[in-house]
Amino acid sequence: MSASDTTSITLTWALSLLLNNRDVLKKAQDELDIHVSRERQVKESDMKNLVYLQAIVKETFRLYPAAPLSVSHESMEECTVGGYHIPVGTRLFTNLSKIHRDPQVWLDPDEFQPERFLTDHKDCDFRGQHFELIPFGSGRRMCPGVSFAFQILNLVLATLLHGFKIETLDDAPIDMTEAGGITNIKATPLKALLTPRLSPGLYDLQ
Repeated sequence: MSASDTTSITLTWALSLLLNNRDVLKKAQDELDIHVSRERQVKESDMKNLVYLQAIVKETFRLYPAAPLSVSHESMEECTVGGYHIPVGTRLFTNLSKIHRDPQVWLDPDEFQPERFLTDHKDCDFRGQHFELIPFGSGRRMCPGVSFAFQILNLVLATLLHGFKIETLDDAPIDMTEAGGITNIKATPLKALLTPRLSPGLYDLQ
């Protein structure tokens, strides 16, 4: 899974979740107004202060991993896992969606609650060391673009939320149906209305 695919897929899910949870969207924009203000654009150096926004990205990783079955692994020897016999040479896939919504680990696992990463799961990392959250896999075959993807996602999402008021076209809830497949894309494209919330001069790219 390339970092570019992860970024576009996860950004789509994050915006969809935020549009269906306007209270979370407001909190994220309030955080941006406090730490960035509306007098300048977001910078990469601001990311360390945007802890709620980072929690939103982590919660999006949890609910909608870009590659829900991760990459395949092959058993090097015969073994038994959870009572199942695994012959040598068996191709194995990890169901990340199932792990990320395990009710024995996550309270209200199907609910979008970024606050969980600021409280009960504040020390949970997604870089392959905490197996309850492994959107990029783990071990030697985990996605090499994990750090880049997280940095870019935070910056792009922060820039969008800071620069624009984001709304649905008709105030209807966003359809969260997954298309299925190797990559976890939405079944229906996201359509949203963006209205500038900063001074016009801040959108000048020159």
